[in-house]
Amino acid sequence: MPTAVASGPLMWIIPLAVTLLAGLLRFVNLAHPHMLIFDETYYVKDAFSLLQSGYEREWADESDPQFIAGNPQLSADSSFVVHPPLGKWLIALGMLVFGDFNGFGWRFSTALFGTLAVLLVTLCARLLFGSHTLAGIAGLLMAIDGHSIVMSRTALLDIFLMFFVLAAFYALLKDRVHGRTQLARKLAVPEGNRPDDFLLKQGPMLWWRPWRLIAAVMLGGAVGIKWSALSFVAVFCLLAVLWDFAARRTAGIHQWQRSTFTRDGIYSFFTMVPLAFMTYLSTWAGWLVTTGGRYRHWAEENPGQGVSWLPAPLRSLWHYHQAGYEFHTGLSSEHGWQSSPWTWPFAGRPVLFYFEGYDKGANGCDLKRCTEVITDLPNPLLWWACSISMFLLILWWIGARDWRAGAILSSAVAGFLPWLMYPERTMFFFYTLPLVPFMMLSLTYMIGKFVSRESNSALEYRSRIVVVTLVLVIFLVTSAFFWSIWTGEMIADELWRLHVWIPSWG
Repeated sequence: MPTAVASGPLMWIIPLAVTLLAGLLRFVNLAHPHMLIFDETYYVKDAFSLLQSGYEREWADESDPQFIAGNPQLSADSSFVVHPPLGKWLIALGMLVFGDFNGFGWRFSTALFGTLAVLLVTLCARLLFGSHTLAGIAGLLMAIDGHSIVMSRTALLDIFLMFFVLAAFYALLKDRVHGRTQLARKLAVPEGNRPDDFLLKQGPMLWWRPWRLIAAVMLGGAVGIKWSALSFVAVFCLLAVLWDFAARRTAGIHQWQRSTFTRDGIYSFFTMVPLAFMTYLSTWAGWLVTTGGRYRHWAEENPGQGVSWLPAPLRSLWHYHQAGYEFHTGLSSEHGWQSSPWTWPFAGRPVLFYFEGYDKGANGCDLKRCTEVITDLPNPLLWWACSISMFLLILWWIGARDWRAGAILSSAVAGFLPWLMYPERTMFFFYTLPLVPFMMLSLTYMIGKFVSRESNSALEYRSRIVVVTLVLVIFLVTSAFFWSIWTGEMIADELWRLHVWIPSWG
């Protein structure tokens, strides 16, 4: 497809269109089902507890029915929760605005952030590919992906993790453009002159990198959702340094390697890392300013233990983190819907979030047997195409060393490989959610290469456009087919069975 100049009315029409489509698919009938499904039983009630106390508290056994009926059975005892608070605070924000005890309230924030993630994918694609068309395709693919739709319609934490990781990636793309523009401007001299020798040798210092600071805040927020975001912090910071290397080398800086370390790397480290850390620490504000949270008084109860030079509240928080880390690394209990990371590229074991069966006459069922299902199964044809494109992207990056391929592949390093280090840990398919935007960008990248005008005849180019259009239509039709089991619509039990293409899906 032709590479368009990223300007004009399409600059806002295309992102707006795919974002509206995404919002429709994520918000329609969002309150159904009126019950806490899968891990909503933890995060929604934790969010309610945060609104009441500023920290998580224990709940009475089997308290879900009372909660959705508006009679919360909240204990006075603090609860040991192993995920940071930010995601639950975001769920709580929707509950604060739209009500505590209805599905729309506790799912509003996930639907909103899932919709905004589609907008970010579109904007990232435009920065990567310089094409309105490819940006629209990337946004469309993200909008109709079932994995993203289901997680946006369920009050779990992973959609927030995906959003903050993607926002950090977008900010780094903007920083790449901003940094190179600044570098060129500071090296520019009147015609006939040459830059100062020291400037040619070391290059200028780029003090003001606002997009890099925004990336740091977003990465701190991502860690404030789940600690698994730490791998993205490491990989994205390395990615930014590699881009700095390339920028100074391209600009003709003589000592580009040394100057990148001294003028970009060290400065970035001492600005980004503290800012990301302070952002993360701020997500614990509710626990810090109150006194009833789990381990809140551990330092006073254990004088001389832990990191002794820290103030007591931070020493207690450090102990909380140690306990949480031990839980995460030791989590190996069997679960019926767990899956190995090796099955994720094939969507081998999606998680069944919700399943209800009704006989004829029950709950409005007018068939012999009806079923309501919500599973985080992606659009299988789209998912498999994305998995293949990620593999092809590795080969393309090795052969062509395209920085865009490397940028997209960095997500696989950050979001997939770390899970392979803990083969005994209990893991679920929805842990792949932070990878989804980059999988869509990977497939879009391959589509752009497939329909490139380079060395193609007009007939061949038009033929490839037709092929891509047909593939996109197939993706749309497939999403329409699976829509009912992404949203819990009542369907014939036989129709549900038709969706189970692989036995492990059911």
